[in-house]
Amino acid sequence: MGIGGISIWQLLIIALIIVLLFGTKKLRTLGSDLGGALKGFKQAVKDKDEESDDSSAENPPGQLGTEAMRKDAHTDTQTEKPQDK
Repeated sequence: MGIGGISIWQLLIIALIIVLLFGTKKLRTLGSDLGGALKGFKQAVKDKDEESDDSSAENPPGQLGTEAMRKDAHTDTQTEKPQDK
């Protein structure tokens, strides 16, 4: 018995059927597309981590940057409404 009750022979038969249905060229293309997508995802995560590290170095904890303070001041003025007489 193999993994989860599937033997190696059953896995080989399933793989053979998949190759017969899709062909080796399409499977190779699918593999390279999947690899490219994973590479792009890893690069995006790495860039995002570097970006967050840079922003945390610029704005130490407990201190807001000037852009964040302007944004906070802008939202405070919008939430205050003049009272009607």
